[in-house]
Amino acid sequence: MSEHKDFLRTIVEKDLKSGKYKNIITRFPPEPNGFPHIGHAKSIAINFGIARDYNGYCNLRMDDTNPTTEDTRYVEALKDAVEWLGFKWEGDVRYTSDYFEKLYDWAVELVKMGKAYVDSLDEETMREYRGTVTESGRRSEYAKRSVEENLDLLERMKNGEFKDGAHVLRAKIDMSAPNMKMRDPLLYRIRHAHHYRAGDKWAIYPMYDFGHCLSDYIEGVTHSICTLEFENNRDIYDWVLDTLKLEPPRPYQHEFARLGINYTVMSKRKLLELVNEKRVSGWDDPRLPTIAGFRRRGYTPESILNFCDQIGIAKANSTVDFSQLEFCIRDDLNTKVPRVMCVLDPLKVTIENYEGSEELDAPYYPDDVPKEGARKVPFSKEIYIEREDFSENPPEGYYRLTLTQAVRLKHAYIITCKEIKKDRNGNITEIIAEYNPESKSGQDTSGIKVKSAIQWVDAVSAKKVEVRLYDRLYSCENPQSIEDLNPDSLKIIKNALIEPAVITEKPDVRFQFEREGYFYADPIDYTDANPVFNKIVGLKDSWGKKEKQQKPLTTRRTQPKKVQIEGETEPMSEHEQALFNKYTTELKLNSMVAEILARDNKLSSFYEDTLSANNSPITIANLVANEVARELKEKEIDELQFNPAQIAELVKILDNGTISNKIAKEVFEEMVKSGENPTQIVEAKGLIQISDTSVIEPIIDEIIAKNPDNVEKFRAGNTNLLGFFVGQVLKATDGKANPKVVNELVAQKLK
Repeated sequence: MSEHKDFLRTIVEKDLKSGKYKNIITRFPPEPNGFPHIGHAKSIAINFGIARDYNGYCNLRMDDTNPTTEDTRYVEALKDAVEWLGFKWEGDVRYTSDYFEKLYDWAVELVKMGKAYVDSLDEETMREYRGTVTESGRRSEYAKRSVEENLDLLERMKNGEFKDGAHVLRAKIDMSAPNMKMRDPLLYRIRHAHHYRAGDKWAIYPMYDFGHCLSDYIEGVTHSICTLEFENNRDIYDWVLDTLKLEPPRPYQHEFARLGINYTVMSKRKLLELVNEKRVSGWDDPRLPTIAGFRRRGYTPESILNFCDQIGIAKANSTVDFSQLEFCIRDDLNTKVPRVMCVLDPLKVTIENYEGSEELDAPYYPDDVPKEGARKVPFSKEIYIEREDFSENPPEGYYRLTLTQAVRLKHAYIITCKEIKKDRNGNITEIIAEYNPESKSGQDTSGIKVKSAIQWVDAVSAKKVEVRLYDRLYSCENPQSIEDLNPDSLKIIKNALIEPAVITEKPDVRFQFEREGYFYADPIDYTDANPVFNKIVGLKDSWGKKEKQQKPLTTRRTQPKKVQIEGETEPMSEHEQALFNKYTTELKLNSMVAEILARDNKLSSFYEDTLSANNSPITIANLVANEVARELKEKEIDELQFNPAQIAELVKILDNGTISNKIAKEVFEEMVKSGENPTQIVEAKGLIQISDTSVIEPIIDEIIAKNPDNVEKFRAGNTNLLGFFVGQVLKATDGKANPKVVNELVAQKLK
């Protein structure tokens, strides 16, 4: 369960317990007038998550009642976003436009009841008659029309006899209502526009408040979950359903706080403005907060969902720091992606005492990442290093290469600078260096002590790549207009150099470029001839550091709970430092995970108890620092439904391949609810990971047969599509197939 017993789930459980509903049905009802953004991701996670947690189902419904702004490409973008985040809707995609006939019949019924009338006031007068917060409104003189006249006008409106704005259909409620939305709200307006699904059949279209609640009723929705901006609309929602006296069960609306993130905008109007004015490259521009943008930038579904989980479900609007989202993607990629070397601003180094060439062994993953994989890194007399990794006049605390200070080349040798060459403008063009042949990484007998290791690439074998560096879209925390755009939000480097294995062996599509950040092979523009990489996120929160420098020392920004920002964390106590040292040196934990555990007494205690039952320090640490930490936010250890021994058992069946990482999270969520042992949950739900090739191969064959175009593109060189086929297989098996086995089989069959 994504947020254990939040207020929405408390409502759902109460309704189930009272017998108000037998089954839980939710819906995600976006208007297809733009690409979904990360705020929609939160709504998707809530609606689909609640349905999943209570064995119900969730509908995907397009609220398509405005033909002037809606389009099928937005429908496809919404469907794609839901699927990419890992959710499935019940049955076919639903559309409010499918219900137009029924909605119109209900409108006629309200007119016959004397509860609705056709108004012919112009828009300005209608606004004037509405009144103010402190003054009652005036009812239109047209409200006196007879039922027969209203029915006649409504029919003629439907048939297209009047111009846009000539008439509207309004509910007859209360022009003195404190909630101004109840002052005879609009139910229908005239729109002479082609509808992307209904064509030209209709000249009138229902307003949101009328179509939304009735569409929920038609679909049997139990809990209509909306953002807080619709709180005042709830009265209309209830009035329509109650006035029509519809047979129970009927839905009820509940509101939660919408997602706001600093340094960006969530308004679809403002996002559309950016796209239309070509301030960005399109809806999938990696700087936009759209799901398509995050996806193209290289974010993972897991990181987005973990972010939604961390911020929780609240009743009051607030703004989340962008750094919390960045923490989630770092946290996700840290244990997944290979580490490689890329030089963004190359400076040539000639090692004058080195002759020939060799291939150096280099692992893709550090010791604290439980993954295997290595490559050969070519090395010769001429290499390139990062220009900023050499300083002729180094500042205090500079630990890289200088005229008097040696440095280690990562995975290679220690070098010293003997001479620098400059052009006529005084710019350094080349460094002449010497290497120590006894200092080879892993076999160092030189006795030389250096303070840092730098990335480099071999001049002969390095591959040229384009690197796109993305930054905050806006330069201020609360942007209001296009004038607030950050002019440095995109920097393109055309001649970066990367080690050859990244391009020739393609060990992954996401990488950590050593000391630079996490990067993603652009899924649109990348080709083997012209590789393109997008920067997903840096290794540290540089914005947090910059903000601190700009603010008075007495000001402290609120940081997300697990983000450790350089220069802003309190020093560890002696006990915490001792734990941190033990976790990083003896147990080989990632420093970020080690710090999370060391700084929290409850977490470190739980971790130690779990470790005593199963000596798998890294897997246990990751589980405790993330999933268990979430449950311990507001609880004591003895209040949990599960215990350290059960977590140890969960890790055991994860490590031995019985279940996958994805299934482990599902099992953990069940442990949170029921307290059952993980092995029993796995057996009862049939969650055992499938590694049998005889089971997996037919599924792969079927998927390959269904996607001949993608097979052809893959064989023509678009190897990024390997991920597509693997994803389809995992989806077909509900995530139960062993990813490693699937990868190997798919690669073999696509050759």
